[in-house]
Amino acid sequence: MTPDMIPFEAEKLLDWRALTDALIQGHARPKAEIGDTFLYRGDDTMLTRSAWIDGLGIAVKTANIMPGNPGRGEPMIHGAVNLYDDVTGLLDAIVDFHLVTKWKTAGDSVLGARLLARPDSKVILIVGAGTVGRNLREAYGAMFPQARFLIWNRSPDGAARFADDCDKTDVVASLEDGVAQADIITSATMAADPLIKGDWLRPGQHLDLIGAYRADMREADDTALTRARPFMDSRDTVLDHIGEFKDPLARGVIKQGDVVGDLYDHKHGVFTRQPDDITLYKNGGGAHLDLMTSRYILDAWRAK
Repeated sequence: MTPDMIPFEAEKLLDWRALTDALIQGHARPKAEIGDTFLYRGDDTMLTRSAWIDGLGIAVKTANIMPGNPGRGEPMIHGAVNLYDDVTGLLDAIVDFHLVTKWKTAGDSVLGARLLARPDSKVILIVGAGTVGRNLREAYGAMFPQARFLIWNRSPDGAARFADDCDKTDVVASLEDGVAQADIITSATMAADPLIKGDWLRPGQHLDLIGAYRADMREADDTALTRARPFMDSRDTVLDHIGEFKDPLARGVIKQGDVVGDLYDHKHGVFTRQPDDITLYKNGGGAHLDLMTSRYILDAWRAK
């Protein structure tokens, strides 16, 4: 059978809430086997992330990261996702890399908010006006259609452009002021040192952290970790790899038992909140989420 070739334009078939349903269903299956491989050539990197979920299939996502590409008029990152049949191992589809990454990353965060944030959240602060921030604006807007949005960015010009492009979105000059107004704070920055202070948080808020992906990166400080009830998408991709939890764990600020659970624990009913809880969700990503997202995209493509 010829595999499906799914372009970015397929996103018109997709729905954010339906994706979160698919992610919940994916985590009800047996736990994924995952593996990452890095190859290097000078400043260039090839990252291959693989996952196998019994009953859902196999995905291999390749990201070629070429820092010299912008000077050649090309995006820095190119890649593709190969999706394989669970039983036969045959190639089912080749899915656009940017399509999977957009929907996986933002979908992971809005799933955390769907499970943990107050359903009546009215004000959402986006921290970071880059591509991921814009994707979050789209995803959160679909999941919380009644909300208005605030944007904070290190560069005020970037925040202004973001607000001009997005309805119901206002710029805040002060990050502390934006946090004070928000019911949900979603952060997608490249910060190495924490930007968000736990002393700014108030009962009832939800904090969604996306940007940190290395051991030397953090977006929220120790106080945020100790004041909040912390959750994550995956123990395997967060605790020993990402500074948001790895750093405070290593210094004894928190213990592993303080982290309430990951998405595989959802079926055990741990994703709950009391009205005055501050909930914190670390979006660490992972190949298993690429697989779940790719399978959702292929199903939508074939049903069109």
